[in-house]
Amino acid sequence: MPAPRNKFVVFLFSTATTMSPRDSTDETQPLLAQAATTHDSYDSNDHSAPKPQKRTPLPIAQLGIVLFLQLAEPLTSQVIYPFAPQLIRDVGITNGDETKVGYYVGIMQSLFFLTQAMTVLHWSRLSDRIGRKPVILSGLIGLSISMYCFGLSRTFWGLVLSRSLNGALNGNIGVIKSMIAEITDATNIAQAYAFMPIAWSTGSVLGPIIGGFLSHPVERFPSLFGHNAFLHKYPYFLPCAIPATYSILAWAVTLLFLRETARGPSVVRIPSVFERRADEAAAKRATLEDAVPEQELPESERAVPLGQLLTYRVFLAGGNYAFLSLVDIALRAVHPVFLATPIDLGGLGLSTVSIGRLLSVFGVLNGVFQIFFFAPLHDYLGSKLMYNIGIFTALPTFIMFPVLSYLAREAGEVTSFIWTLALIQAIISIGLSLSYGAVFIYISSAAPNRASLGATNGLCQLSVSLMRTIGPATANSLFSLSIEKQYMQGWMVYFILMALTMGALWVGAMLPKKPWIMGKY
Repeated sequence: MPAPRNKFVVFLFSTATTMSPRDSTDETQPLLAQAATTHDSYDSNDHSAPKPQKRTPLPIAQLGIVLFLQLAEPLTSQVIYPFAPQLIRDVGITNGDETKVGYYVGIMQSLFFLTQAMTVLHWSRLSDRIGRKPVILSGLIGLSISMYCFGLSRTFWGLVLSRSLNGALNGNIGVIKSMIAEITDATNIAQAYAFMPIAWSTGSVLGPIIGGFLSHPVERFPSLFGHNAFLHKYPYFLPCAIPATYSILAWAVTLLFLRETARGPSVVRIPSVFERRADEAAAKRATLEDAVPEQELPESERAVPLGQLLTYRVFLAGGNYAFLSLVDIALRAVHPVFLATPIDLGGLGLSTVSIGRLLSVFGVLNGVFQIFFFAPLHDYLGSKLMYNIGIFTALPTFIMFPVLSYLAREAGEVTSFIWTLALIQAIISIGLSLSYGAVFIYISSAAPNRASLGATNGLCQLSVSLMRTIGPATANSLFSLSIEKQYMQGWMVYFILMALTMGALWVGAMLPKKPWIMGKY
């Protein structure tokens, strides 16, 4: 076989393999190792037509539990978006200067990702050793405590501390992706990742609704809360308490029902209700497997050192994930600030309730589109084309910001036509979500082996957290600078974000047409 042009990319992942479907649907058995073993026998010189492969049924029960607990994250992050600009005004840090609201909103949003970047790799590598379940339980408690603290904060520095705590104690993003990869195989991993937006879209719907309608409840619902001195003193506690309480509920569900997917001698076993009902022979086998000393485990069952994760594949997959996240977080950070900014300064001047409604519509449509269209589109287009099409949709989304601003200034108000365009803009931005499922598949296939999935996801999440640290603060600072100095009529920020999108497309062009084979170089 001729030498490949790139020594780091030798084999391409094939979704049409000759692997036989599993004889059972035991959700406790990891499947990625089976998928990788199947590809070991793939002959790149065999040009015969591949046999169609039957898709392995998804482990619905465990996947549903994972999605349920994952909902805690978008709820806690999205709930503050509708009232964040007003919250910054209320704490008085801007001293009434509207042009500085974007700066402080961006700082507050970025703090979560900054502290997450400092700890996410630690949590992910720890999950490879002690198990996914203990780390997820710790993360959910961290989310709950930090959100209660956020709702009780009455100063900007109190908000800073709460958001920092939120990010530092939460390492669940990378761990959850590792779990999904471990309970699926090559035939159904795209289908599983298509369900991930259910949690994020549900959070994107409920979060803005909760934040938009329940902030300042004393003024909004005087008949219910008019005499509540506590909520009058802490007007943002109620919307923050709801996701905080949900995190406690998710913690209980995780403790009782989630099955551990990591394997190894040091994994801390916290049995689920399902596992307690398992037959004694299966439980004994699992115990004996985990009791094998790590040095005697096969290579596919041993987590590799951190240095061995620094491969071209991981850098390329993680780099694309980072660029995608930077484009996406910049859009999500600027969008509500643009909607809340007065018309004469270049925004639409919408109320907190109106912003919550618009963001909720986006969440509903995003969820429906992802559930019903991601897997079929991925099967038809492939991972690379799907990823780049998703990135490309950011261009028309950013272009519509100056269009909406111009029309609102000319009309002097937000007309029904402008509302329709704003809705169309939200619908177009759904395309970015398509790229996430595709890039997750690249990241999973880039891992050296199944035992290093957590560390691989953690390393990629580290780069993403750094980008998301930069994104909100930079984007909103550019937004404030643009309207304050009226650079390019206040639209400079959008052209910079369009250039960033072009850079993400350039990096996306470097991806192989199909994902790699795990462990094959």
